[in-house]
Amino acid sequence: MRVLTERDKPVGWAFWSEASQISLRMFAAPSADEHLDERQLFAARLRQAIDYRASLGIDGTACRLVHGEADRLPALVVDKYADWLVIQTLNQGMDRRTGMIVELLVEMIRPRGILARNDPRVRALEGLEARVDVLFGEVPETVEVTEGRIRHLVDLRHGQKTGLFLDQQENHAAAARYARGRTLDAFSYLGGFALQMASRCESVLAIDSSSPAVAAIREGAERNGISNIEAREGNVFDELRELEISGERFQTVVLDPPAFARNKSAVERAVAGYKEINLRAMKLLDPGGYLITCSCSYNVAEPLFAAILEDAAHDARVTIALTEKRMQSRDHPVLVGVPETHYLKCFILRKVA
Repeated sequence: MRVLTERDKPVGWAFWSEASQISLRMFAAPSADEHLDERQLFAARLRQAIDYRASLGIDGTACRLVHGEADRLPALVVDKYADWLVIQTLNQGMDRRTGMIVELLVEMIRPRGILARNDPRVRALEGLEARVDVLFGEVPETVEVTEGRIRHLVDLRHGQKTGLFLDQQENHAAAARYARGRTLDAFSYLGGFALQMASRCESVLAIDSSSPAVAAIREGAERNGISNIEAREGNVFDELRELEISGERFQTVVLDPPAFARNKSAVERAVAGYKEINLRAMKLLDPGGYLITCSCSYNVAEPLFAAILEDAAHDARVTIALTEKRMQSRDHPVLVGVPETHYLKCFILRKVA
């Protein structure tokens, strides 16, 4: 809809939602015209987003092609897995334009199939039903993709997010550059960090609370001919505590937990959780070792996350140096002025003493 001031001056074009607490989502600049050529606008922005990803030289066959507001396409996600696309339309306005979006993607990319993974809980806030549908072509139960030299078998219908944590791919590669010796990968999910680091390490212990995830780590290791990964099912908080009590030590530790603060009311509890796991990880590290620690909680901003790490180091009585400060992969761009597009923090720390 066209948005005007109380004096009838154009503000821009927006999606309007009758159900969401966010009534308007701006997506186009002001125009003197009373009509907007939506197809032309969507085509131009989709092409710009696709061309940007092509310019990144991504070492793999999976990436995010459209990242919502950061690509000026609010509430639209498009992920590419080899020759297939997975889309999510997360507000009423974008959902109503699904047909046009699919037509444009087919014209531009020629995928073998397009799957709509419209099962995120956020759709309920828009009064939209949760559903998973094939919108074009055929979509197999699993798709094999590459991430560097690692091959992943992805369940597009049931996997986390749209199948993989694509936003961590560049951080997986960064972690592998520092990994060495005996390594711990906590909250491992499908083993994205573990599989990338294994060739640089003496051994990798991957821990996750999900038995299907642990099975997937083992299958991934076998698929890639990796024999030095041990996948263990367990509560990470408990496992870290037990490892510390038993005197275990590691040269590399990765912490990549799920979002501890999905809303502002959960921040205080999240701070305590982040502090506990990082404190224990710092104690488990040998001097000179590296901690790769992440937070995907948007409500825990980067300055707060840094303060948590400082407090954890103080209470652990260790000295920690910051080696790298990272965020989500470049195919998940951050739009200046829209802080919600920056959600993933990844700090690479070295234990000095």
